[in-house]
Amino acid sequence: MIWPDLAPIWLSMKLAAVTTALLLLVGTPLAWWLATTRTRARPFVEAFTALPLVLPPTVLGFYFLILFSPGSVLGGLWRDSTGTTLAFSFSGLVLASALYSLPFMVQPLQSAFEAVGRGPMEAAATLRAGRLDAFFNVALPLARRGVLTGAVLSFAHTIGEFGVVLMVGGNIPGQTRVISIAIYEQVEVLDYAQAHALSAILLVFSFTTLLLVYTLNRRAPVRMG
Repeated sequence: MIWPDLAPIWLSMKLAAVTTALLLLVGTPLAWWLATTRTRARPFVEAFTALPLVLPPTVLGFYFLILFSPGSVLGGLWRDSTGTTLAFSFSGLVLASALYSLPFMVQPLQSAFEAVGRGPMEAAATLRAGRLDAFFNVALPLARRGVLTGAVLSFAHTIGEFGVVLMVGGNIPGQTRVISIAIYEQVEVLDYAQAHALSAILLVFSFTTLLLVYTLNRRAPVRMG
C-alpha cells in the first residue's frame, strides 16, 4: 500500500480551518446585512461577493498576487508590520482562500437569514431585547442550518482549491504546499501511485462532505418567521 506524504494534508486542514473561522467572523455579519438591508447597493455587493463563482481561479490568483506584493498598499503595510510578505506565505494563502471561498459562506447564510424572516426579530424587540441580543439568541440559532452548511462548504472548498493557492502561495513545503499542489507535483514527475493516493483521499473527503450537508439539511428544517 502506498502511503502518501501527510504534510500537505495537514497543511490543507490547517488552512481550511483557519479560513473557515475567518469567514464565519466576516461572512456572518455580511450575510445578515444582505438579508436585511433595503439599500440599492445590495445587488452590487451581492455581485462582488459572488465573483469567485464565475471568475477563473487563475484570474483571481493573479490579482491577489498583485494585491499582496510588497509594492502594493496592503502588501507594503503587511511587510512593514510583520517583516514578511503576504505573497508566497501561509498568511497570504489564508487571506486569498477567504476571499475565494466567501460566496460559499455568505450565500447559505444569507438564504437562512432570509428564511427566518422579520417575525422572530420583531417578537424579540417587543420583549425589549437589544439588536445584538436578538441576533445572537434568536436569528442565529434559527439560521443554524445555513451556518453549518456555509462552514462545511467553505472548509471543503478551501481543501480542494488549486488555482488560487498555486498563484498566491506557490509550492513551498511546510508553508504553502497543500494537497492539491502536491497532487499536481506528483503527476508532473509521473508518480501516479502517490497522486492516486492523495486524490483518493480528496475524493472521499469531498463526497463525505456533500453527503453530510445534504443529510443535515434534510433533518434540520428552518422555522419560518
